[in-house]
Amino acid sequence: MSQPINLLHLADIHIGMENYGRLDPKSGLNSRVVDFLRRLSQAVDIALEREVDVCIFAGDAYKNQRPNPTFQREFARRIKRLTDHGVPVILLVGNHDMATADRAASSIDIFGVLNVPGVIVADREEVHQITCRRGQSLQVATVPYPQRSRLLAHEEFQNMTLDDLDMALGRIMHENLTDLAAEVQERPEIPAVLTAHLSVSEAKQGSERSVMIGRDIVVLKSLLADPAWDYVALGHIHKHQELNKGQQPPIVYPGSLERIDFGEEGERKGFVMVELERGRANWEFIPVDARPFVTVRIDVTSADDPMTRILDELVEHRLDEAIVRLFIKATETQEILLDDRPIRQALRRASYVASVVRDIDRSQRQRLGGISAEELTPREALERYFDSKGVPEARKEELLRYADAIFRGD
Repeated sequence: MSQPINLLHLADIHIGMENYGRLDPKSGLNSRVVDFLRRLSQAVDIALEREVDVCIFAGDAYKNQRPNPTFQREFARRIKRLTDHGVPVILLVGNHDMATADRAASSIDIFGVLNVPGVIVADREEVHQITCRRGQSLQVATVPYPQRSRLLAHEEFQNMTLDDLDMALGRIMHENLTDLAAEVQERPEIPAVLTAHLSVSEAKQGSERSVMIGRDIVVLKSLLADPAWDYVALGHIHKHQELNKGQQPPIVYPGSLERIDFGEEGERKGFVMVELERGRANWEFIPVDARPFVTVRIDVTSADDPMTRILDELVEHRLDEAIVRLFIKATETQEILLDDRPIRQALRRASYVASVVRDIDRSQRQRLGGISAEELTPREALERYFDSKGVPEARKEELLRYADAIFRGD
């Protein structure tokens, strides 16, 4: 009986993201690029300590399909650390890796062109027969990000609407997944993993929603919950989650290794280690030391000394080496007392200050000539509002005509 397979599953590194970064004097790179590279190094270190047998990288190595040579070199160095230890690596092509033009190279094609030992570039739907580090056999079915442009290369799809193209691509995905499952079942004694870079129904979106290009094809979870697979290794969505509710096979997004923006502030970041055998997959999420994002909201509207309140509250937050944004809620009369210099000084231990936003309450006060607001008709209240805002008379009359129609229910 063969030994269990220790599988490293990670995805969505996005090397090249520079949001909220500054120049790192030691490397000459943007500090956020350094963060992403350090997290990848940490994942490789931990996996090697745990005697990893095979690595599946489920797509999106870089921010875009044209990474600069330094980013390519640093990614390759970390992949080589795995292959130098005899660990085969499957690199799945994600949407950020793909070229926009049909037949153009992806950002990771160079590994395949150079025939780098131990590295498989998975740019099509197929089943790979893998020999793992300790000689165990493994089947890995690969599904790169589904592209509409691949359909448009065929004449029968060229005059379709986007909705029709989506339906056609969905049918093709269903057929391909069914075929892949049938193929691995021809060797039922060998463990089988499906890896795909796509969106799955029931998954919770992270900030990847903000960096996607175009609309996504969504694959039904039921298509992946096939007993042909012992584990389903997904990429594309940045939020770590398991979609099959503890049943076999586990359907897992490891999430990204670093936070992209404040939309991921509260998310855990890391990768997944799997102990895999035919019919069984025990997986564990391994957190990494991702850069913290911290939002601080301070309301000083009731404070006699707003600056003291702000500085005291900042001390209570753990902001060292974090990427920070600060929101200060104050009254109009307090605004003149707010001083950016001591606030910035109090934030000096942060890695990066994304913003300091003043939310000033500029409540409009209007004399009603002894009439309470409750005594005004809706039209009278609206008219007085326009007057308080200085709306020109002609524009006010036009808006009131539209309002009258609404009040009448026309």
